[in-house]
Amino acid sequence: MEQPVSLRTPIQILAKPQRQPILSQSRAGSDLIPGRENRCVHCRAHLARHDELISKSFQGSHGRAYLFNSVVNVGCGPAEQRLLLTGLHSVSDIFCQSCKTTLGWKYEQAFESSQKYKEGKFIIEMSHMVKENGWD
Repeated sequence: MEQPVSLRTPIQILAKPQRQPILSQSRAGSDLIPGRENRCVHCRAHLARHDELISKSFQGSHGRAYLFNSVVNVGCGPAEQRLLLTGLHSVSDIFCQSCKTTLGWKYEQAFESSQKYKEGKFIIEMSHMVKENGWD
């Protein structure tokens, strides 16, 4: 009986380089801290790395909130105009992709020039977030 012929040629598999743990600089800047992260308090989905944090001095709809440069594992609702403490903004509610809890909002557009730095940034309310991995 004749053996089937394989048209496949051998492929050389290259080893992938090892990924280094995420490191971020502390506020003092002198020592490195293993990647600290913020997670959804309801389902523990990863939301944002500490090095994406811009400010802890924001107010959400239900209390204190953090401003982040970028977030992950969130969905975005439709944009709407809201009059916030700092003026009129176009914002989209953001929610956890895993448990669908509303977490805060994304600044789509700021109408005052002093608030333009917020455009494209994200607010996550402290009541929906837990800090893990190396936090005090």
